[in-house]
Amino acid sequence: MFWPMFAIAVGFLGISVLGVLAVRVFLEAERLGRQVTESARRIGRAAEDLEHASAGAARAADAL
Repeated sequence: MFWPMFAIAVGFLGISVLGVLAVRVFLEAERLGRQVTESARRIGRAAEDLEHASAGAARAADAL
């Protein structure tokens, strides 16, 4: 009777470990998604700044 109970306990422990790891992966994927969103926003803002700067440089070049 010991071995069947031991097998059930080990199986439950294995499933518990997999559940904990799945939660950790989910949380890290969410964190990565937030970082990607923030990076995309910063890249967009930098692109707009570059566009405004290049327009100003083009006007300055035309004035020469």
